[in-house]
Amino acid sequence: MNAIAPGQQDHFEALYAASDDPWGVRESWYERRKRNLLLACLDRPRFASAFEPGCGNGEMSVALAARCDTVLACDGAVSAVAAARRRLGDAALPGGAVRIEQRSLPDAWPLDETFDLIVISELAYYFDAAGVADLAAAVSATLADGGILALCHWRHDFADRVSATVAVHAAFHGAPGMHGLLRHEEDDFLLELLTRRQPGDTVGARP
Repeated sequence: MNAIAPGQQDHFEALYAASDDPWGVRESWYERRKRNLLLACLDRPRFASAFEPGCGNGEMSVALAARCDTVLACDGAVSAVAAARRRLGDAALPGGAVRIEQRSLPDAWPLDETFDLIVISELAYYFDAAGVADLAAAVSATLADGGILALCHWRHDFADRVSATVAVHAAFHGAPGMHGLLRHEEDDFLLELLTRRQPGDTVGARP
């Protein structure tokens, strides 16, 4: 499997060592709105188990804790993991238990666990095509039947980008058993939900 390049990993370590919120995800209206949109798009009020790779400083992890019985959140950068643990320690979590772990992906993807929600946000474009394919295969292997994959990525070019957002999302659509459920596209980002659910199982059709 192909992990994020060591040079990129060092870059992320330096960013989080300098600030526990290098992209302003805590205070930025754009980031807060995007996070709330993703959460609002989820098709049920509660999930049993969620996995959030690339958790950064834990802002999404806190939000997922309110909707999930358990959350496994991870990041490759040790300094990001430390920031996430501080954030989760400071938060009054109204819901489930959260584990924050340091994992280098996709090599250390938790293939021995199953999740009914996986959130990949602002992460997959740091991988080359082979790495994205490995991520998609790992999702397919660990997403429970009926589960949801939430994908959200910035659309514009930037210095650290390795893969295009459209290509990244297409790779997940091509993973075994996955099909599209929702697509929300803006100038700045693309948000999609994919599922392993059978067609016809819709929010409106449920009791």
